[in-house]
Amino acid sequence: MRVLAAMSGGVDSAVAAARAVQAGHDVTGVHLALARNPQTYRTGARGCCTLEDSRDARRAADVLGIPFYVWDMADRFHADVVDDFVAEYAAGRTPNPCLRCNEKIKFAAVLDRAVALGFDAVVTGHHARLGPDGLLRRSVDEAKDQSYVLAVLTREQLDRSMFPLGDSTKAQVRQEAAERGLAVADKPDSHDICFIADGDTRGFLAQRLGESPGDVVDATTGAVVGQHAGAYAYTIGQRRGLHLDRPAPDGRPRYVLSITPKTNTVTVGPAEALEVSTVSATRPVWTGGARPEQPIECEVQLRAHGVVVPAVVTVDGDRLHADLRRPVRGVAAGQAIVAYRPDPAGDIVLGSATITD
Repeated sequence: MRVLAAMSGGVDSAVAAARAVQAGHDVTGVHLALARNPQTYRTGARGCCTLEDSRDARRAADVLGIPFYVWDMADRFHADVVDDFVAEYAAGRTPNPCLRCNEKIKFAAVLDRAVALGFDAVVTGHHARLGPDGLLRRSVDEAKDQSYVLAVLTREQLDRSMFPLGDSTKAQVRQEAAERGLAVADKPDSHDICFIADGDTRGFLAQRLGESPGDVVDATTGAVVGQHAGAYAYTIGQRRGLHLDRPAPDGRPRYVLSITPKTNTVTVGPAEALEVSTVSATRPVWTGGARPEQPIECEVQLRAHGVVVPAVVTVDGDRLHADLRRPVRGVAAGQAIVAYRPDPAGDIVLGSATITD
């Protein structure tokens, strides 16, 4: 099979490409240039997409003996991921840019181009499993599992995807990279948001949205208890950095409960007020089979690396509704709700949707 290996310059994608070669596929490596200024997207282990990453990917391709190319997708990435990220925060939501990058870049723009060029599939270093049945499952390495950010993919996209690392732990991947002579074996993982290299999300948003002062209101008393420079700087469940002028009457900590862009208000309250038992979402995508016509018992995950809770999920047109069997705190609009079916061979992704309320 002729496959395209997306090589980020990290250890996971290098080993994924190596396994595709070992499996007998005709492999071509490609590095996605996503940064308009490649010098700005890494500080230590933060970020990605630098010239250093491109060179690391090329060196890995040389070791594997496969052709290698760089595809410039910076403008598409900026429009579909970076601009979307800013707009979502401005609207009072909390987006997941990794999920959006998978949806819009790696498994839309890249896969579409790969198919047009005659490739049969795209290989990536994501930690997730695609079994012989074609179903998307969690990785054996629960700490590194990325099925949550892949759950937005359509059935057609998954049919042209390969995730060779799903049956391995990260430690095993690094050991294999060293044995194969790949220089990235000990390269630190990138983390946080790749296009915010210093990790200062608030500063990044302030540069693009400017200051917009407003009130911080206590949900219990209705009193104004502080001021903010921009509601976009807050997320549901946030406790630190609220800079409140007066303590709560009961002396307990307060958390961000809601963000209302229309009134430019941030509402705070006690931790128990964060608990939700129902979640509504839109744009459901069903990767594990046909859209359910009846309510289904399943497990749901409401943010990346978040807790998993049993729920009853109902679908009505372009809407999804989940009744949680136990309350969950810190659920934010803009994040994904991903439904799983427990399975001894690895929990199966049924589908996902974007949380609205």
